[in-house]
Amino acid sequence: MKVTLILVGKTTNDIFVRGIADYVERISHYLPFTITTIPELKNTKKLSEAQQKEKEGELILKEIQTADTVVLLDEHGKEFRSVDYADWLQKKQNTAKRLVFVIGGAYGFSKAVYDRANEKISLSKMTFSHQMVRLIFVEQLYRACTIIKGEPYHHE
Repeated sequence: MKVTLILVGKTTNDIFVRGIADYVERISHYLPFTITTIPELKNTKKLSEAQQKEKEGELILKEIQTADTVVLLDEHGKEFRSVDYADWLQKKQNTAKRLVFVIGGAYGFSKAVYDRANEKISLSKMTFSHQMVRLIFVEQLYRACTIIKGEPYHHE
């Protein structure tokens, strides 16, 4: 199974850039993993929140293939303990050819993106910056990979 993370806007904070790069390298030892960054919209002052979500949604949907299993990182999604997330991921390895996670823009997702999604998951009930969520997500993906392999990274 291939795993892709789609992001809206570049990761700009150097601490997060380095941390993400570290975990992406670690994850690559377990499964094919790529990050696709959709450029931030320009001239958004003239756009409403709904219009921004719509335009970002169009760009997100262009990156998604018909057979993809699409999982939105969304505050209203299902929450997992790390071991349960690893279990969930392992089951996806048996059913999904390409698993695509999406972190939306500042205002969330358009209706079209919600309609295309297969599932929604939440990393926490707390709110994190979009920059920070990227690092937390890749760390949890790496953690899940090590749990699946029975490696000592995770302590229960």
